[in-house]
Amino acid sequence: MGIVCFWSNRGYAWLILQRFGKFRNVNNVAKFACLNASLAWLTSTECIMAASLEVGTISIMTGSDDLKTEDTGDESVEDTKDDLKKDQGSEEDEPAEEPREPRIRETPEDIKLDAIVNTLAFHPKQDIFAAGDIDGDIYVYSYSCTEGESKELWSSGHHLKSCREVAFSHDGQKLFSVSKDKSVHLMDVEGGKLVTRIAKAHSVPINALLLVDENVLATGDDGGTLKVWDMRKGTSFMDLKHHDDYISGIAIDQAKRMLLTSSGDGTMGVFNIKRRRFELLSEFQSGDLTSVAIMKRGKKVVCGSSEGTMYIFNWNGFGATSDRFAVKAESVDCIVPITDSILCAASMDGVIRAINLLPNRVLGCIGQHVGEPIEQIARSRDSRFLASCAHDQMIKFWDISSLRDMTVSDYRKRKKKDGNLKSLSKKAYGGGDDFFSGLMEETEAKQEEKEEDEGDSDSDSD
Repeated sequence: MGIVCFWSNRGYAWLILQRFGKFRNVNNVAKFACLNASLAWLTSTECIMAASLEVGTISIMTGSDDLKTEDTGDESVEDTKDDLKKDQGSEEDEPAEEPREPRIRETPEDIKLDAIVNTLAFHPKQDIFAAGDIDGDIYVYSYSCTEGESKELWSSGHHLKSCREVAFSHDGQKLFSVSKDKSVHLMDVEGGKLVTRIAKAHSVPINALLLVDENVLATGDDGGTLKVWDMRKGTSFMDLKHHDDYISGIAIDQAKRMLLTSSGDGTMGVFNIKRRRFELLSEFQSGDLTSVAIMKRGKKVVCGSSEGTMYIFNWNGFGATSDRFAVKAESVDCIVPITDSILCAASMDGVIRAINLLPNRVLGCIGQHVGEPIEQIARSRDSRFLASCAHDQMIKFWDISSLRDMTVSDYRKRKKKDGNLKSLSKKAYGGGDDFFSGLMEETEAKQEEKEEDEGDSDSDSD
């Protein structure tokens, strides 16, 4: 309901507009009312005009003291004024809505970028992460469980082609990145300023990156070449090619002496960084070796493969595997250690699995990008969250805090007939074809199937 008042020296006019939905052209009514108000002023007559939009009529009422209204079936002016006062009073009586407190989530909100994200890395000291995409852009975000507080801090477009890997320095002040454009970049984390650029670090696109210490960087390329750099000089002091295919991952021991590489040629390479020399290659495995990690307090090395098999090597026994087992997944593309015995593995089927080593078990599903191959996973500095990126252009966060306190005994429980993975987080799906998985040692697969039918159980071998 709206009120328009027209005043004159000797009289006044009120236009009362009641909006009930039938009379839509308010401007015409107002113009007609203004015309009548002007006529009333010219004749020195006080008038009141009431326009009812419900029936499309206008009533003109004149008089100085006692106002007489024409009966049009509408509400009187006095009633309308009373209604207005009531409406105003009711609005004043209504308490103002208190601002809603931000919701605290179990994990930070998912983030969607404009392109497929290839790589992720968490800051070692702050709630910050970096991501690189196939367009060569690098984004740095702050993350929080408080809804709406995760935000982009800065972005960089210095790479000319796809950004393959990013890594923070141990003090968190520098960000390293490598790209398909064959360059190595060093940026300032505070503002995203490019500090150092090695334009032609390799002769072919760079695929892998590992920060050895504050000034030493290891890189591996698509041709199988490993280089180790002194970033203070911007030059490499190791340049070795012993793989026949791309280097997919790099790991180093706690003493920072032995450098391990996984390769698409199916071998694991061993390099002595202290003596700056090549040591040996492992025997060839079935399929590409897609990732490498050191587990069991440095006593075991684990490699994922494109065939969905995980290979385990003893330390100082790198020539041949000590154990292997098959994960019922399309592949094991990337692995991240969570504890000495538990790691998270991501696959082309879009599922992130928690896996215990020795005894070898799939513990359950951490999360998923439904139907989308996962490019990389990363663990937060406090081991509370796992972040993942996939072909759906999404960066997702998963709660992995429960894995730290999880223990696995040698006793093998009887498997469920449906074979579905157990959900280890609230965001993980509990079933479906995408999550059919189990873990069986290849040498005992038939024996376990027989024992399940008989209701028996056995233990995994170490």
